[in-house]
Amino acid sequence: QVQLVESGGGLVQAGGSLRLSCAASGLAFNWYDIGWFRQTPGKEHESVASITPTGDSTYYANSVEGRFTISRNNGKNTVYLQLNSLKPEDTAVYYCNARPAAGAGVRGVHWGQGIQVTVSS
Repeated sequence: QVQLVESGGGLVQAGGSLRLSCAASGLAFNWYDIGWFRQTPGKEHESVASITPTGDSTYYANSVEGRFTISRNNGKNTVYLQLNSLKPEDTAVYYCNARPAAGAGVRGVHWGQGIQVTVSS
């Protein structure tokens, strides 16, 4: 059974930092791109960042570029999202997502349960 478990969320003041973790189990972690999405009430899922299996390529939404950093430790089956210079508009539920990398011989897209990040002004 595939599990993606997020941790590290919480309440922080504007300008502060958090580090989110996504621990994966039950899948061939090295064959998956891992991404972070976020959602606020009334808005669609927003793709925040993603990273390829080797970490050689990353993506960031314009809204977080320069403030958030995604990384992964394949030995620990874990992806991290460092959130710096947080703004109230970063408040959302953050979700971890695993999708097969290009050319990977695996199937299926998997989601974590989500974790709340709240940034107070």
